[in-house]
Amino acid sequence: MTPEPATDAAALLLGWYDRHHRDLPWRISPPMARKGAVADPYHVWLSEVMLQQTTVKAVKAYFQKFLALWPTVGDLAAADTEDVMKAWAGLGYYARARNLKKCAEAVVRDHGGRFPDREEELKALPGIGDYTAAAIAAIAFNRRSAVLDGNVERVISRLHAVETPLPAAKPEMRALVHTLTPLGRPGDFAQAMMDLGATICTPKRPACSLCPFRADCRALKIADPETFPRKAPRKEKPLRLGAAFVAIDDCEAVYLRKRPETGLLGGMTEIPGTEWTSRRDGDTSVDAHPFPAPWEPCGTVSHVFTHFELRLSVFRASVVRVSEGGAGAGAAPAGTSGWWEPLDSLKAQALPTVMKKAIAKAIPHAFAAG
Repeated sequence: MTPEPATDAAALLLGWYDRHHRDLPWRISPPMARKGAVADPYHVWLSEVMLQQTTVKAVKAYFQKFLALWPTVGDLAAADTEDVMKAWAGLGYYARARNLKKCAEAVVRDHGGRFPDREEELKALPGIGDYTAAAIAAIAFNRRSAVLDGNVERVISRLHAVETPLPAAKPEMRALVHTLTPLGRPGDFAQAMMDLGATICTPKRPACSLCPFRADCRALKIADPETFPRKAPRKEKPLRLGAAFVAIDDCEAVYLRKRPETGLLGGMTEIPGTEWTSRRDGDTSVDAHPFPAPWEPCGTVSHVFTHFELRLSVFRASVVRVSEGGAGAGAAPAGTSGWWEPLDSLKAQALPTVMKKAIAKAIPHAFAAG
């Protein structure tokens, strides 16, 4: 009997993966699997959460740092939330860090410290959506799940010349991936699709001559593969404005405070500032300062979030602070609830990138120390 085309295609891809897989710190490679190694669901989950909208290169060091600090999901569940946020600082999309901690707690509390092995149960955990649930089920538990990330979308859209633009095409693409996913080695198949999209079926100048799907790729036959996946016209991101105030004292410490637990960048550390507004007449001037000081303008910084661009006017003030208990100690300015952080420990704080940009604008050497 002639195998189904999907089976043939999966076999071609898995053969390619066996020869060309990427070696990643969270991955059980084919040679490791042949020696009996099995995937650790904690490692799979941690890496997949970190990899959401973040590059493999950026994630490697964070993944290894988290494992060194919290080797098991139980260790992470018991960790102090502030320590988790500090360890995450710089990786971006900070809701992931908050949900990481909540998910670890739920796994320990509700599942005895073991991740469930089915997609629906996984999706009931904090911070785990369709993609992450499918990836954990396939890679950690060998379930036949349709794993669809950006790399896989590109591969499947070109293989089948999917004309529906993203994001509307996602259900169609997921169904196509499900049909292609084999019963055997579904986790390796999912990782092979990701590797193919990352190394061969790239957004620009794909190496089609090296692709195991080249004989069956409809986009290669009928059009320019680079035009897939089709995308709806990009909407211009709205602009929001604000002001940020960097105070540095006579001990070379910067005044910081903590953001509210809910909302964008919730629970992270920040310098004082105004609300971010789309109104051009919003108060982003020096008059919005958090406390009296000789504030001077330093220029502006910009940062692009998922749904908007933020532009902050940055102000700096050098202040003399009365010490209470020695160098580096002292009360917060009257009417505030923050603290003074020495420059040499700024890197250890849970400062989001936009706050680091503002501090560096006012104090160019701020992050050179420590």
